Amino acid sequence: MSDPRLCWLPATELAALIRRRKVSPVEVVDAVLDRIERINPRLNAFVTLTAEQARREAKAAERALARRAAKLGPLHGVPFSVKDLVITRGVRTTFGTPLYRDNVPAEDAPMVERLRAAGAILLGKTNTPTFGWIGATHNLLFGPTRNPWHLGRTPGGSSGGASAAAAAGLGPLHVGTDGGGSIRIPASFAGIFGHKPSFGRIPTYPPSAAWSLSHIGPMTRTVADAALMLQVSAGPDERDQSSLPAERVDYVRALARGVKGLRAAYADDLGFAAALDPEVRAACAKAARAFRETGCRVEETRPGWPSPHACWYEIFCGGIATRLAPYLGRRDEIEPGLSRIIESELANPPTTYVQAWFDRLAWGEHPRRLFEKYDLLLTPTIACPPFALGLDNPAEIAGTPVAPYAWIPFTFPFNMTGQPAASVPCGFTREGLPIGLQIVGRRGADATVLRAAAAFERVRPWAQHRPPLDEARMTHEQ
Repeated sequence: MSDPRLCWLPATELAALIRRRKVSPVEVVDAVLDRIERINPRLNAFVTLTAEQARREAKAAERALARRAAKLGPLHGVPFSVKDLVITRGVRTTFGTPLYRDNVPAEDAPMVERLRAAGAILLGKTNTPTFGWIGATHNLLFGPTRNPWHLGRTPGGSSGGASAAAAAGLGPLHVGTDGGGSIRIPASFAGIFGHKPSFGRIPTYPPSAAWSLSHIGPMTRTVADAALMLQVSAGPDERDQSSLPAERVDYVRALARGVKGLRAAYADDLGFAAALDPEVRAACAKAARAFRETGCRVEETRPGWPSPHACWYEIFCGGIATRLAPYLGRRDEIEPGLSRIIESELANPPTTYVQAWFDRLAWGEHPRRLFEKYDLLLTPTIACPPFALGLDNPAEIAGTPVAPYAWIPFTFPFNMTGQPAASVPCGFTREGLPIGLQIVGRRGADATVLRAAAAFERVRPWAQHRPPLDEARMTHEQ
């Protein structure tokens, strides 16, 4: 009989217990796989499980401990999952579409390769929309993933399978990707921590459809776990020409430094938010005030920036349209909304895409100037709480009709600039739905963002909050 308590321990604690032989990798993997078997049918967070392989690797990890192997990785015996947009050697990677239902890569993406080298054990792949095209998680191949806090709501996307798994105790470490908010949106919607590193901090390979916007990073229940994932994953890789040189920083140890004396701006409208849910506004404003308890100086501001949506949309959707254009003859395997985007983007002249790049570079001057004065920017992560399962976008926010993607005005701009940004849980709506606060740093300042997130976690801890999945009353209709 496996110990269910192991499913909720952070990776930092599990790694230490395993290393001291207080708990075995087999016990940990068995406990998480047992919970996945029980909980995942209700959530559909995992779409491919590598249970047999994970158990074999756990036994090998246990043997290495018994031999007192001299060199054990910092994640020895700790389980992790990988979003189904990220390639995994010998494990099916579908990119969330029937078009790739039988795709089995011959190599790992750099982050997967490095987690494995650190001793982590792959549990399987988590659900995603086709090529991450929306901020919710459902597709024609696997169907929808449900939010653990409310099974009738989306866990966000496009890393929604990862966020649902993390929130539900289906493993401590999860790999997500983010081209417009796809780590931070689901982190906010599922009440977990998600960090979008600086562009190139963790190398990506192969390049995504929206390659210049796409980041890969950790999704966890604690900041320290994310810092540990970043610690073992960061650094250059020849397969990614945009990958950054290695920093001489220990991200885990840096968390203790805190943020005393740093300056943070808080804004609930950067200048182009179409609407903001009142409960989200109130929770994030309260969290920003609480941030002062960390010793950080917080000032409210209204930047009044113009919207960069048009150029982000062209670069993001234009890339996906180009990638999927050869498959337009197989329309029954492509979502209708995505097909319309492909057709619309293909009708544009090439100069539209090039102009979007010029506009992107020009817009980057706005946050650059703000960060001349401030070390951090705090915003709501998302303009609304989790919306109904099956929708691509919310139709309205607090009674105000909103266009597609208009509900993520705080996330996509920082894919344009490549800055690090994280979402921390900061409260709940009256319905018990999670709300997230976004923390943005200067380009390259991942350690500062993580320090700020850890400082907030210390004054407003969130790990004790767990979704009611183990209660008999939890139904699909909730």
